Amino acid sequence: MKKYENTGSKDTRSGFGAGMTELGQKNENVVALCADLIGSLKFDDFKKNHPERFFQVGIAEANMIGIAAGLTIGGKIPFTGTFANFSTGRVYDQIRQSVAYSDKNVKICASHAGLTLGEDGATHQILEDIGLMKMLPGMTVINTCDYNQTKAATIALAEHHGPAYLRFGRPVVPNFTPADEPFIIGKAILMNEGTDVTIIATGHLVWEALLAAEALEAKGISAEVLNIHTIKPLDEEAILKSVAKTGCVVTAEEHNMLGGLGESVARTLAMHQPTPQEFVAVHDSFGESGTPEQLMEKYGLTSTSIIAACEKVMQRK
Repeated sequence: MKKYENTGSKDTRSGFGAGMTELGQKNENVVALCADLIGSLKFDDFKKNHPERFFQVGIAEANMIGIAAGLTIGGKIPFTGTFANFSTGRVYDQIRQSVAYSDKNVKICASHAGLTLGEDGATHQILEDIGLMKMLPGMTVINTCDYNQTKAATIALAEHHGPAYLRFGRPVVPNFTPADEPFIIGKAILMNEGTDVTIIATGHLVWEALLAAEALEAKGISAEVLNIHTIKPLDEEAILKSVAKTGCVVTAEEHNMLGGLGESVARTLAMHQPTPQEFVAVHDSFGESGTPEQLMEKYGLTSTSIIAACEKVMQRK
């Protein structure tokens, strides 16, 4: 089994900030818009170095999306930034009409996603955003796993034409993907080869999937791990190739089981290769206040839960 090392825990939102800093230097068409959360979105360097390309919109998220859509008409590449709940649920109408339907080149960048927002509680811990965004025609949906991948995804989005949603988080998490690994939108990354069960993970659950695979190996179970950073367009070829070998699959995500990565995988399998599947996700509920670690444990989003799901799904083969 390939070993991945935590090269130093960092928050994924800082990866976004680093990506924006680099884009500011490389691409004069990149502009940034923020809804009164400069520090939280790590926009500080971009604002300092490119004040003429930074727009503080204030607590007016719907207006931010409208302004971003308008800026694309002049050839600008706008990156909007606020919490994931405010990036999607609060402004869904504006995203649907002014960005997706109009096919505008807006990059909707969302921090503080999922349960790991922690103590801010259920009102801020959106667990439905991937479902909301992937249902919009033409919308690319990306959910990164660590600092390095978030930075790479941010930079890659500037070269991608079309509406896109980039999801990342607040907590400090392991940083384990190579800093120089190319980010190819829509292309899964094979993290570990295996023959007994496929684990398909996204976001913060990728590291948990790798921990689970290591523990399963000690039990004599060979787990293949796929890092699905792009939920739409989904790399169906990689998924089908893996499950053809293993015969069963576990999906793992920090999102509601309804509407997330697991459902996209299930649709793919139903259409092409019916395969036993277990879901590691939040089971149709809101979150609550607590530390990220407490919440991930309570809602079953840990390596232990992935291991149990793998053992269960293997019995269904």
